Amino acid sequence: MENENGKSKLPFVVAITGASGAIYGLRLLQFLLSSGQPVDLLLSRAAQRVMKEEHDLILEGDVENLLLSYLKLPKAVPLKLHPLNDYGASVASGSYRTRGMVVLPCSLGTLGALAAGLTENLIHRAAAVTLKERRKLMIVVREMPFGHIQLKNMLALSEAGAIVSCASPGFYHRPETVQDQVDFVVGRVLDQFDFDNQLFKRWKEDSRPIVQEKKVGQ
Repeated sequence: MENENGKSKLPFVVAITGASGAIYGLRLLQFLLSSGQPVDLLLSRAAQRVMKEEHDLILEGDVENLLLSYLKLPKAVPLKLHPLNDYGASVASGSYRTRGMVVLPCSLGTLGALAAGLTENLIHRAAAVTLKERRKLMIVVREMPFGHIQLKNMLALSEAGAIVSCASPGFYHRPETVQDQVDFVVGRVLDQFDFDNQLFKRWKEDSRPIVQEKKVGQ
């Protein structure tokens, strides 16, 4: 896969873990692949459980093709799904060059493991490699509220060089659907890695007149 300058596109690592909000990771995956961006995908067992609960998406058997079918993407897209116990996978090595890695959504269990430097599965290992190679690692937590331990874990990862965020959509673009809110979060994630996108209206991007405020539910 080549970009407009004729140079090969570096793959992007996407990890989806078992926090509620699998829709964020699925939408990110859909955008990247539909844009021709090569993706190395890491999918936890808990994430598959969440997809079943939240989307009626049952990933058994040919998981990669089931995902592509759900996302309405052709089989020819540049996707590589890695088993989480494959420590010989490309993403387990620092010599495998990538554009960076995002964990979206990131469960609190994964957050704790990454902060402690544990490598109990390929998600942990790929994240540790991303940090040690000084590449961009973004952790997007979908949880509330946060306890002292979770806040300390976020601080530890930020101090180690990761970008830590919450899946918190803005409202200044006046979202009308859940998809609008999802696209805001995914668009802001893409911004951190310099992926061009028009998934949401940016602040002061248009000149819509201010209308009278209404309360939610009116």
